[in-house]
Amino acid sequence: MQTLKYLAGYSANIQDQVIKLIEADKLNDFLLKKYPLGHEVKTDKALYRYVMDLKSQYLKQSNPLSKVIYDDKIDLVHHALGLHTFVSRVQGNQLKSKNEIRIGAVFKKCPVDFLRMIVVHELAHLKEKDHNKAFYKLCDYMEPRYHQLEFDLRLYLTQLDLFGKPH
Repeated sequence: MQTLKYLAGYSANIQDQVIKLIEADKLNDFLLKKYPLGHEVKTDKALYRYVMDLKSQYLKQSNPLSKVIYDDKIDLVHHALGLHTFVSRVQGNQLKSKNEIRIGAVFKKCPVDFLRMIVVHELAHLKEKDHNKAFYKLCDYMEPRYHQLEFDLRLYLTQLDLFGKPH
C-alpha cells in the first residue's frame, strides 16, 4: 500500500481506517456523499470577490490584499495548497507593502467547502504569520468546521493522488 503522504501527521489508527476505505473502494463514495457540490468560483476575478467577501466579513481591520489568483505553479508535492505572500519595497522615502493570496489551480474543481477552508487558512495569515495557537483560533472563528475540513481535504487529495477526481 502506498504511503498516505497527506495524512502522515495523523495516528496509525486514523491511517488504518483510511487504508480500509481505500481497499474497500469506498473513499470516493464517502467524499461524494459528504461533499457533493463543487463551486462556481472558476476565474481569478470570481476568486478575488469570494476572498474579499470573507475578508470583509471577518477581517475588516486587516491589511489590504493587492492580488488574489489561482496559481497553476503551486506544487502539491511540496504540500502547498495556497500561498500568502507579503512583499515590502522602498518607494522614495516610504515603505510600501503588498499582500497576495495564491490558491492552487487544482482547487478550481473541488467542493466549495474545501475552497473555503483554503481561503480561510490564507486569510488567517494576514493576522498571524505562523501556524500557532492564535492562527488556528482565527481559522476556527472564520470557519468553525476548519479542522474537520482540513482532514477531509487531505482525504480528497489522497483520492486525487491515487485515483483522480471523485466522480
